[in-house]
Amino acid sequence: MFAGQKLPNVTFRTRVRDESVGGPNPFRWQDMSTQDYFAGKRVILFSLPGAFTPTCSTYQLPGFEKGFGDFAEQGIEDIYCMSVNDSFVMNKWAENQNLENVKVIPDGSGEFTRKVGMLVDKDNLGFGMRSWRYAAIINDGVVEAWFEEPGRDDNHPEDPYGESSPENLLKHLQAKAEVAA
Repeated sequence: MFAGQKLPNVTFRTRVRDESVGGPNPFRWQDMSTQDYFAGKRVILFSLPGAFTPTCSTYQLPGFEKGFGDFAEQGIEDIYCMSVNDSFVMNKWAENQNLENVKVIPDGSGEFTRKVGMLVDKDNLGFGMRSWRYAAIINDGVVEAWFEEPGRDDNHPEDPYGESSPENLLKHLQAKAEVAA
């Protein structure tokens, strides 16, 4: 993807807490679309190889969570973390990370990730098909800026991280604001 491209329309199968369900697991299925997440607002979307993995859990997700206020000052309304994991895994990871600001999007089948050209084979790690690490600034469903880690390839021996870091996106937003001022 690149600046100016519209995000593909995809339906995400999510699980949301609903106390009316009752019992020990009060969650229900709720379909969410690309439109539901991205229409009418300016957001950050970042995607990573997998929930609970080291770089994702130690640096990328916590960095976006802690930096939410700085991003909000730059006009970002929401920050979404996507992974080719199901809703059960993504919800548990969000709970484990004590998320209050970043919202998770499960791309369990990898449909969105495939349609944006970021689905890669990670069999070398026993993961199967997963997302290459990237981030984007999205304005009303259209890519404003795209940040992709170098070397995208199936079974890449490394997990590059830097281009899609919260620090890099914040630097981009601040520089853009300075130019506009």
